[in-house]
Amino acid sequence: MGSPGGRSSPSARGSLQHLFLFLLFVGPFNCFASYSRATELFYSLNEGLPAGVLIGSLARDLRLPMSGGQRPAAPQPPLSFTLASRGLGGQYVHLDNRSGELHTSALEIDREALCMESGGANVPGEANTVFLSSSSSSADSCLLLLDVLVLPQEYFRLVKVKIAIRDVNDNAPHFPVPHIRLSVPENAPVNTRLAIEHPALDPDVGTNGVQTYRLRDNYGVFTLDVEENESGERTPYLIVMGALDRETREEYVTVIVAEDGGSPPLVGSATLTIGISDINDNCPQFSDSQLNITLYGNSSLGTHVATVHAVDLDLGSNAQITYSYSQKVPQPSRDLFHLDESTGVITLSSKVDGNTPRLHRLIILGNGPGCIPAVITVLVTIIKVMMRPPEVVPRFIANEVEGVVYLKELEPINTPIAFFTIKDPDEKYKVNCYLDGDGPFRLSPYKPYNNEYLLETTKPLDYETQQLYEISVVAWNSEGFNVNKVIKIQVLDDNDNSPVFSQQLIELSIEENNVPNAFLTKLHATDADSGERGEVSYFLGPDAPSYFSLDKTTGVLTVATQLDREEKEKYRYTVKAVDSGFPPRESIATVTITVLDKNDNSPRFINTDFSFFVPENFPGFGEIGVISVTDADAGQNGWVALSVLNGSDIFVIDTGKGVLRAKVSLDREQQSSYVLWIEAVDGGDPALSSTAKITILLLDINDNPPLVLFPQSNMSYLLVLPSTLPGSPITEVYAVDKDTGMNAVIAYSIIGRRGPRPESFRIDPKTGNITLEESLMQNDYGLYRLLVKVSDHGYPEPLHSTVMVNLFVNDTVSNESYIESLLRKEPDISIEEKQPQVSVEPTHKKMESASCMPTLVALSIISLGSITLVTGMGIYICLRKGKKHHRADENLEVQIPLNGRINLHMLEKKPVEISNI
Repeated sequence: MGSPGGRSSPSARGSLQHLFLFLLFVGPFNCFASYSRATELFYSLNEGLPAGVLIGSLARDLRLPMSGGQRPAAPQPPLSFTLASRGLGGQYVHLDNRSGELHTSALEIDREALCMESGGANVPGEANTVFLSSSSSSADSCLLLLDVLVLPQEYFRLVKVKIAIRDVNDNAPHFPVPHIRLSVPENAPVNTRLAIEHPALDPDVGTNGVQTYRLRDNYGVFTLDVEENESGERTPYLIVMGALDRETREEYVTVIVAEDGGSPPLVGSATLTIGISDINDNCPQFSDSQLNITLYGNSSLGTHVATVHAVDLDLGSNAQITYSYSQKVPQPSRDLFHLDESTGVITLSSKVDGNTPRLHRLIILGNGPGCIPAVITVLVTIIKVMMRPPEVVPRFIANEVEGVVYLKELEPINTPIAFFTIKDPDEKYKVNCYLDGDGPFRLSPYKPYNNEYLLETTKPLDYETQQLYEISVVAWNSEGFNVNKVIKIQVLDDNDNSPVFSQQLIELSIEENNVPNAFLTKLHATDADSGERGEVSYFLGPDAPSYFSLDKTTGVLTVATQLDREEKEKYRYTVKAVDSGFPPRESIATVTITVLDKNDNSPRFINTDFSFFVPENFPGFGEIGVISVTDADAGQNGWVALSVLNGSDIFVIDTGKGVLRAKVSLDREQQSSYVLWIEAVDGGDPALSSTAKITILLLDINDNPPLVLFPQSNMSYLLVLPSTLPGSPITEVYAVDKDTGMNAVIAYSIIGRRGPRPESFRIDPKTGNITLEESLMQNDYGLYRLLVKVSDHGYPEPLHSTVMVNLFVNDTVSNESYIESLLRKEPDISIEEKQPQVSVEPTHKKMESASCMPTLVALSIISLGSITLVTGMGIYICLRKGKKHHRADENLEVQIPLNGRINLHMLEKKPVEISNI
């Protein structure tokens, strides 16, 4: 074939056709053979790897052609890799269907969980993806089997993938039981080996499994050894390294530690108790070798003579001791004295008479199993008596069982117990008797009978004070012989005591926001009575809230809900302790619970938005207002500190009183309002806080006089043509006031005039417009100077400024320097003290005088006409003289803005010099 992209020759085309026919013929057989091919791949990886770890590439390891390599002669379909079965194995691996790369999935592989639980068996129904512990290989192997299909048919094959899961040391040894007990006989020889039946377990295998054991404390007499059987199991053995003696120490407690062979090694431990079992290595021993006993010859049968007691340090059956007479003891002595073989008690078993020997040597043996008997000798000397002792015969009135009299407590005084008959058997001697022992009892003769005595109580008995009394009735005759009868009196309990609390007032405390069912205390009450009468039960009083509970048996007091100190700080209620007697008795105690504060409440402002109105120019550190804030917590948690978050350079707040002050005087014209944020922080740990918005509005006061912007100077002037018509606007006075409200309302008035006919001009009190009132005559030529007062309507006193308005009435300005010289002269103007009238509101008095107005107007016109005539003549004469002196100045012309409204915005309005009047 030629190079890629070239044309083929006819012979080449013919060869390709033959090859194509050949492939068509053999293709089916080739595919059929592919089905029989199976390939096996083996991989291994550690357990516990994260997702995405590459296990292997099936395409590479199977040497399959992949796209991206050398281009084949003919295009081929892409390879496809698919798991034959979606079983358990598919959860632990991810197979890329295109590349054939096998990665770990998000489900982590745990070798011990998978292989130990499966026990080496295939999972039913999932033969292609199972976990397996191979028996053919090492016992430690754990395989994950996958069946992968490779498509298309040209490359079809079934690939057996085996993934060996390698063990890592991720499990520490552990003992199946936390406490192991082992018994060692005390006579165990050195090097005795005892297997420990509960060895440690470790799911890991190989060297990661259990390797060694050790004792944390061997006491110098023990050590451990490890034996490994054919299956590889390691069993620890305890080895005795020293002599043991149970009588010296009967138990050793230590810790057995198992350690694996991982890197680093992991350990597990359990408590090992080594008990030393007893052997019969001790024999009975008597503390004395001989006892000397004296016995009166008139002693009655059953009289206690002596008790022998031997000790064996062994335990159980090894320490059982029996007592017996030695073969050396003669039979008459055996018959006279009875020896109890279990207790070693010797009693008189026969009557002593004149033929009885005075001295008896009793040799007694203490017998133990497998021991040489211990020996003690009891010498009994019998004193012969020619007379018989007195007799005491009791007859019980109270309940008596086997010599014990039972009396209830609180029995009344003089309760009879028993009658005693005292007599002399020989009837030769006088017999007396008395009561020996402590207790509220009395023995007195019972008349009219002789030798009859009554035993009775002298005061009520109290079980709680003393339960058992032992008294003796002693009888003696005139020869000094005596006998006593021992009486035991058992006091029976009655329910005569109420339960008693250890504290009548139980004061408790608990922090608020407690967990539900929080423990408060355990009540304790005692009852001196016995049995059921002394069993105490606990109950809440009727005044206890429902969310408190008291365990009837244990007395544990709990609260079922969270307590809120801000809701209620103290609780006070009663509790009862009731016994089980009949009728039951009870006592009451008082429980007080103080709920301790926790910082669970933030400071709270009474408003979240405060507004204060303060007059400007308020003095520094004056009180602007009070910020009220509360905190429901108590103590330091309820202490609140206030601070200004912004504007702290101007404002300050009193932490204790909440008074807001300004450090400096405030000027409304500079800033009309302030917005502050006040933070309240309590004293808790951690501290809680809250904020509030404070708006301070400055109220205007009349602290700024009007500011005249036009005319800009007292030296400026305006040319007014004589031809100006009456009512025409000439100019205006323009002023502003930095204050607000009525303090900024401006009124204009002319308070001083100078000129040929100064009344010719008037000013609008509202707008400041100056207009011509009358026609100008030839005699009216000249300079007019109007002193204008600009006043506000401030309270309590209005402020004002003045400005000089200069009007030059003439046809032209021919001599400007002359006019300026006139302006520089101090004007001789009389000030009219008249307030400008912005608006006239007629009053009641004006209405009353309205009837006189026509007459006054007529008189005024006549007077004004006369004055005008005289004045006009004077002005005319003056003007004619003035023309002669200033004719040279008529050719001077100055262009000055004339009447009409002046566009004040087009002018550079600069403040003029203002003189306050």
